[in-house]
Amino acid sequence: MLLRTVSWPTRILSQTLSRRTYTTDSRLIDALKSVVGNSNISTAIAVCEHHGKDESMHRCRPPEVVVWPETVEHVSKMAELCYNHKVPIIPFGTGTGLEGGVTAVQGGVCFNMTRMDKILNLNTDDFYVTVEPGVTRKSLNSYLRDSGLWFPVDPGADASLCGMAATSASGTNAVRYGTMRDNVINLEVVLSDGRILNTAGKDRNFRKTSAGYNLTSLFVGSEGTLGIITKTSLRLYGVPEAMMSAVCAFPSVQAAVDSTVQILQCGIPIARIEFLDDVMVDACNKYNGLSYHTLPTLFLEFHGTESGVREQVQQTEEITQLNGGSDFTWARDQEERSKLWTARHNAWYAALALRPGCRGYATDVCVPISKLPEIVMKTKKDLLESELTGPIAGHVGDGNFHCIMVLNVDDKDEVSRVKAFTDRLARRALALNGTCTGEHGIGLGKRSLLVEEIGEVGIATMKQIKATLDPQNIMNPGKVI
Repeated sequence: MLLRTVSWPTRILSQTLSRRTYTTDSRLIDALKSVVGNSNISTAIAVCEHHGKDESMHRCRPPEVVVWPETVEHVSKMAELCYNHKVPIIPFGTGTGLEGGVTAVQGGVCFNMTRMDKILNLNTDDFYVTVEPGVTRKSLNSYLRDSGLWFPVDPGADASLCGMAATSASGTNAVRYGTMRDNVINLEVVLSDGRILNTAGKDRNFRKTSAGYNLTSLFVGSEGTLGIITKTSLRLYGVPEAMMSAVCAFPSVQAAVDSTVQILQCGIPIARIEFLDDVMVDACNKYNGLSYHTLPTLFLEFHGTESGVREQVQQTEEITQLNGGSDFTWARDQEERSKLWTARHNAWYAALALRPGCRGYATDVCVPISKLPEIVMKTKKDLLESELTGPIAGHVGDGNFHCIMVLNVDDKDEVSRVKAFTDRLARRALALNGTCTGEHGIGLGKRSLLVEEIGEVGIATMKQIKATLDPQNIMNPGKVI
């Protein structure tokens, strides 16, 4: 989910963006057509508007041209053309981002990467696979089904894996398997001038290295501002022998969050531990036709051997019961587990259904887990005092949670109160040595918070890196810094 603090709503955002614009003239369009062919380029208004927005509240100028490259050579040649014409490039995957990362704030050319959709180099012995940008996480796991392996990073949406790398996505499994930053081995990136970079060396897929600067991590989370990711090599994992999911309700938010911290402090290797407050549970019940107790609730999942899972469950139950938790409601087979986690992944839509016709705006703070009880309790109190609709859900196993703010964007007073609330929440997280974004990225709305988070020297260093790799400032301009 996301946190925005400086852009409310589009008409306000448009006033804060750079006035500098680019014109994609007919000569460039003809040159692009010569690379990808007439069938892989469009200037139609409807097509451009579709590519100028994502799932966020941010709305901005659409690109002037959309192209569909089919090979890395196409991407390289077209990037060089845009570089020579000083025209912005905006990479586009599945459009499921939540921070306005695909909006063409200065016009330019959108590179829709979905037609590069090959799965390459599956190596079951070394536990890695290489994919192109059009491959989504669900399609990869479907492809891996008979291999005994899977890719566990699960942000909820069926996002492009290269897009997930670009935003350093994570999700419900991160507490056990890590984020995209932990699971990307190598990247192929087309730089702003068309050169092709392999961040760990061409075709190299080692488990660790001490060779030079970590270029792979530099591009993970760069949000298209340093280059276009055209391949990513990913770590794979063996499918666990046993998986079991459970739901446990608690008498209070404090009890649920305390249980989370204690489970992790005991070293229980839990695969997922998700928190939903009472408002979110009620919304999910209504939206998904469920009947969970309308109380603060943890959704949990355990992976391992049969005996290992039993041991994890026993230890976890002891902790939850000490905190007043209910008996576990179990989901043992695949169908039951899928229903449970579908309900969790539908939390965004369940929240929106609380106020039909309103818009959603979600925060994304992350704090050290020891600070989690404090910030969740203060946030819940702030929501009540501010008289705002903001059910809470989150990946509390790694300190990351989201308030899904449901608001009427035409109500200026409500918009103002939501903005003030999200500002307070972000700075509350920063004061607890946390971050303004755990998994959605900076995009358009959190640039000022990034300055507060990493400081002037950090921002200056980022700007120097940006200027070196993108001297014309054509790579997704207006984002991150």
